[in-house]
Amino acid sequence: MNTASAPADRKIVLVTGASSGIGEATARQLAAAGHHVVLGARRTDRLALLTKELREVGHGAEYGELDVTDQASVRAFVEAALARHGRVDVLVNNAGVMPLAPLAALHVAEWDQMIDVNLRGVLYGIAAVLPSMLERRSGHVVNVASTSAHRVDPTAAVYCATKYAVRALSEGLRQENSEIRVTVVSPGFTRSELADKGGDPQAQGAARSATELIGLPASAVAEAIGYAIAQPAGVDVNEIVVRPTVQN
Repeated sequence: MNTASAPADRKIVLVTGASSGIGEATARQLAAAGHHVVLGARRTDRLALLTKELREVGHGAEYGELDVTDQASVRAFVEAALARHGRVDVLVNNAGVMPLAPLAALHVAEWDQMIDVNLRGVLYGIAAVLPSMLERRSGHVVNVASTSAHRVDPTAAVYCATKYAVRALSEGLRQENSEIRVTVVSPGFTRSELADKGGDPQAQGAARSATELIGLPASAVAEAIGYAIAQPAGVDVNEIVVRPTVQN
């Protein structure tokens, strides 16, 4: 999946969760492909460094503080991009959390967090960009799900539920709109910070060990996202699953 050449049209691309992992890799991939990336996350210090690095090599990049669990924050992030550029061509809904634990552990606050970030955050992003995309009769929403949107594993029930939901709402959005492209990208084990916080220590440790052993580089997922975005306007790549060859 090679998107290294400059696209025929330079897209304005918003990326959530862009301070690390898949979000950061996607920002690098799309900026190098000639698009202008607008990066959002809570850790603005990291965003500032990434934006500076991209600009120093001639890429188009900017950033803004973003909390995807706060609808007003998401709306402000999108409206600022619209004010500066007049349009949003692509939204990459990437922000996510994965505190793994058995349901019996009753980590209810972490259940709420996964629902807020992984599902509501995606919905807030769609709500913020959809009106302008419908008005322009053009746009592309890329939702990052997971192979956990295709299977359920012990300790991951709530995480899987949120990712199954992302696939479902993505398909609904696709069916409702014939002029807006919708892509779901489902990564398998990928080297990132996803398993670094919260959850049950044993479950999180197992996820980290598997990731260290077989995990994809985040750039592999970014290339899949770049591939979907690079297709002609009449081609809608609806779903891509990217996993390590050895992952079952």
